[in-house]
Amino acid sequence: MSSLRLLFVCRGNSARSQMAEGWARKLAPPTSEIYSAGTQPVGVNPLAVEAMKERGVDISAQRSKLLVEVPGEPDYVIALCAEADAECPALPARIERLAWHLPDPARATGSQEEQRQAFRAVRDEIERRLRGFLADPRFRTTYPAEASKR
Repeated sequence: MSSLRLLFVCRGNSARSQMAEGWARKLAPPTSEIYSAGTQPVGVNPLAVEAMKERGVDISAQRSKLLVEVPGEPDYVIALCAEADAECPALPARIERLAWHLPDPARATGSQEEQRQAFRAVRDEIERRLRGFLADPRFRTTYPAEASKR
């Protein structure tokens, strides 16, 4: 069976791409290789860890990393911010690149609860998009359909 290789990129690799990596590890087929990286990694944001924990996904052991630290070539590169999308190096033609430009929850202002809400909103949007991606018929022709039902 083929293995799905996903790479989520964002400039800081601190929130959006970390949450996407966590969701993908939970939802994608068990044979999948899931990575996240940044063009300028800054460390995992504690509010991202907290938001994911609320949904039963533990990303506390993940770390922020550079693109060059990701082994091999992914099948899909999903850019979660326009900055990383623009800064990513050219990719081989066989690698599909997707743009899911989402607001940066780390830039949220207001009370602590308002900041948490920003992380929750992005967390939930990433889950929604990832479930849709995994349910896509193109995906199911290559990888087991039952994996997207987990």
